Amino acid sequence: MNDTAPLKHLFPGWFAIPMGWAGLALAWHRAAPLMGETAQGVTLVAAGVAALAFVLIGAATLLRWQRHAQALREDLAHPVRHTFFAAIPVSALLLATLAVALFGPAAPGADALWWAASLAQFGVTLWVLAKWISGPAGGANHKPNWGAVTPVLFIPIVGNVLAPLAGVPLGHGAWASAQFGLGLLFWPLVLVLNFVRIAQAGLMPERLLPTLFIFAAPPAVVGVAALQYGAGAPLVWMLWGMALFQAAWAATQARRIAMLPFGLPHWGMSFPLAALAVLTLRLADTPEGRWLQLPGVALLALASLVILGLSFATVRGLRAGTLLAPEGPAVIPIQPQPGAA
Repeated sequence: MNDTAPLKHLFPGWFAIPMGWAGLALAWHRAAPLMGETAQGVTLVAAGVAALAFVLIGAATLLRWQRHAQALREDLAHPVRHTFFAAIPVSALLLATLAVALFGPAAPGADALWWAASLAQFGVTLWVLAKWISGPAGGANHKPNWGAVTPVLFIPIVGNVLAPLAGVPLGHGAWASAQFGLGLLFWPLVLVLNFVRIAQAGLMPERLLPTLFIFAAPPAVVGVAALQYGAGAPLVWMLWGMALFQAAWAATQARRIAMLPFGLPHWGMSFPLAALAVLTLRLADTPEGRWLQLPGVALLALASLVILGLSFATVRGLRAGTLLAPEGPAVIPIQPQPGAA
């Protein structure tokens, strides 16, 4: 198999690109009450980029499946890359949410897309968590694979809490709520697992540092969904505080992240920043949250600049051949065996 074939290295993490752009489109849509038609115009552009990226990456993924099936099997078995398969249904859920937000529940294809993405997300979440608890080898004496626990593990969790955003308006509140509950169950567990992983196997590899921003995504999305369910203001403010703090905590590593060679993990910053902007702008519409209008616009500007910067860096990386290329050394540390020198 030709290791220099670019298509061989199109791992599922590329679906973080439509995730980021779809999140940005939703953030600009939420800014429409403050910014009027300008925000709606940017929303349509961002939504178009997200849909186009999803279609192009999806078509390339199908082509890769045909030409480089072994590479796809390696991704499925990889301790970190396999988790990125959840980005596929997450992207589809976001596109369905965008369609409903822009055109209403009667948007053509939104219902079918939501059901396909929702069920796929449920299945991928079950597969990812079963794979983790099975360990590297499985069997009666297996141990959990701590090296595989990174913030990327939040991707399937975020996908489940996204379900109500379009599911409730589409009339599928019962299943959407059940799936939302799945996300609520595993979000704090995955949070704890990440801290235990640091204690067991050390901090994540440098190249995955941008994914620290993913910590902010679950509370931000849960907060938006909670408002949709009519949750009380104190709960939503708590969730906003969690998301804000975890984004700020990740931002303390901004200097180290900026010094890293650009790679697909950098896209891990995109959707969480957009989700935090959405929740902030949503709270800015409430009487007690009017003071968040300026911070909300600032967060929207930050998310927009980051996603534009990531997009330009991606184009440069594709032209230079540094993205669709073999990875360097394994990113998962190998723990010493008992008795080893």
